[in-house]
Amino acid sequence: MTLHRRQFLQLAGATCAAPAFPRLASANNYPSKPVRLVVGFPPAGGADVTARLIGQSLSERLGQQFFVDNRPGAGSNIGTEAVVRAPADGNTLLLAALANAVNATLYGKLNFDFIRDIAPVAGISREPNVMLVNLTLPVKTVPDFIAYAKANPGKINMASAGNGSPPHVIGELFKMMSGVSMAHVPYRGASSALTDLLGGQVQVMFAGLASSIAHVKAGKLRALAVTTSMRLEALPDVPTVGDFVPGYEASGWQGVAAPKNTPADIITKLNNEINSALADPKMKARLADLGLVPMPMTPGEFGNLIASETEKWGKVIRLANIKAE
Repeated sequence: MTLHRRQFLQLAGATCAAPAFPRLASANNYPSKPVRLVVGFPPAGGADVTARLIGQSLSERLGQQFFVDNRPGAGSNIGTEAVVRAPADGNTLLLAALANAVNATLYGKLNFDFIRDIAPVAGISREPNVMLVNLTLPVKTVPDFIAYAKANPGKINMASAGNGSPPHVIGELFKMMSGVSMAHVPYRGASSALTDLLGGQVQVMFAGLASSIAHVKAGKLRALAVTTSMRLEALPDVPTVGDFVPGYEASGWQGVAAPKNTPADIITKLNNEINSALADPKMKARLADLGLVPMPMTPGEFGNLIASETEKWGKVIRLANIKAE
């Protein structure tokens, strides 16, 4: 897919700048019925839990139910298309995620253009990833790992939660920027990949913090670095990959999006309520428990993130020749 970044930013800006007066009534009365928050992943996963947290908060703040509608399949594309095709009235929303930015290039043909067909509403959170190795691997730092991988070609297997999953593309970015060669081993989900990493069948994984921190704390896996630009409060002694591979930064993220042409005043109202929810100490603590970092943004800022992430991961997918499963 060719990313029309300028076109997207113009559309996002136009959405935010549209005069609110003609639609004041819709914002004042919104929501007048239950709102559906579509999640393109199965129940009980990280995206589902985040959606239920923000949905509960919005229900309490706006006096109307925000309920989660799980539409898993095709790497979240089924759920995304359901929102794209829904009426642009604010009553159907999408839990947008890194997968949406990846899928724009990963899938050759989609029935929608995520950049063109959605309206960014608000950011929710970032999910840091951690570069983990099996304890038997004789490395304790990222430079150790790079040196070992270059000295032992063909001996490093990198696990992921599947082709095009965040651990996969984040690992591929590391390969490109560090110059190391690793064989990719895709699994059907992070839990099975972590199980084989613990057992030594694979040697390294760029796992989500939430799913892996317990293994690090228990001393069962070694954390070489975090993938974010700054150290994490949850792992203060673990450096960043960027400390050794200049310019490296990657993380998962989640936010809320709506069908294009959703009234700007409804988007503004949702954005204000979501950002207020993210400022609540209880919400911050709950997100921290899940290994997530709050990511409050304006609709324009969230649109910029979507555009830059689509461009960034599109380059990685093309260079690594990643194909959808």
